[in-house]
Amino acid sequence: MNKIVALCCGILFGIGLSVAQMVNPQKVLNFLDISGDWDPSLALVMVGALFVYALGYLLWVKPNNKPLLEEHFFLPTKKTIDKSLVVGSIIFGIGWGLSGICPGPALANLSGGDLKIVAFIGAMLVGMKCSPLLAQRIH
Repeated sequence: MNKIVALCCGILFGIGLSVAQMVNPQKVLNFLDISGDWDPSLALVMVGALFVYALGYLLWVKPNNKPLLEEHFFLPTKKTIDKSLVVGSIIFGIGWGLSGICPGPALANLSGGDLKIVAFIGAMLVGMKCSPLLAQRIH
């Protein structure tokens, strides 16, 4: 049952990314280009996502001891900002700014068969495989 729910959530997420045009790298790059051809519409998408998250967190996570399909919530316990978080955020931001796409929209875009998206996902997988090496050097 968990896998079916996860699949449905993933499909819903992909549809939402498509409808919001977050799978369109040019739209994302225009959003990031605040000094040029800036497109603020994705800010509304982000505000909407934060609103839905906050509502779900306040109405479901906070008052309940466990989720519907698990024994307990898997909430982050780390509260500090460390070097790994900062370096990882910088690398993620550089990749997003250069390509106009991040992992979620890339996976949603994979069905289109665009060679650039396939190359992005390949590079992302290589980066994920190499990340433990970078993490060792940071610490």
